[in-house]
Amino acid sequence: MTEIRILKGAALRDALPDLARLRITVFAEFPYLYDGSEDYERRYLATYETSPGAVVVAAISEGRVVGAATGTPMEDHAVEFAAPLAAAGLAPETCFYCAESVLLPEFRGQGLGHAFFDAREAHARALGRRHAVFCAVVRPEDHPARPRGYRPLDGFWRKRGYAPIEGAFAHYSWTDIGDDGQTEKPMQLWSRTL
Repeated sequence: MTEIRILKGAALRDALPDLARLRITVFAEFPYLYDGSEDYERRYLATYETSPGAVVVAAISEGRVVGAATGTPMEDHAVEFAAPLAAAGLAPETCFYCAESVLLPEFRGQGLGHAFFDAREAHARALGRRHAVFCAVVRPEDHPARPRGYRPLDGFWRKRGYAPIEGAFAHYSWTDIGDDGQTEKPMQLWSRTL
């Protein structure tokens, strides 16, 4: 059985290496195609230790982290995401940023994605936030790495009440698998009122 746990303090610190490997594994899949490193991931994830409003929700199966979802108050996250929100009329200080949500393939389809969003949205409400937001990379329909039969998560997100924010795109750079260096990708921002 898979258990959902909110990680804080020492439990969060102890889970950072597992979370780093999990992000690298899951984000290597389409549409992210992320060629990551554990060193970068550990530094990135350590920011969740320093933000007092951050949350890390872990899915634990047989003592191992098989999925995780993270979030922070928007002002504690990357400015690349806050600026398009402000331009779209959403004050960043009213928003909670639901960052990554990663789950190993064999654990998908069991309701854990909903549990991740439920926990982050409850945390955001407890902080007095009025909006939950996240972003998703936009890849062209004819991208050569798009798997046959690929289905984006748009339907899942819409069922939870999220919608793309018209014209709100952030741009973020990373190295795709098989590339020599980083390239900038458009990231569509989505939101829902809490």
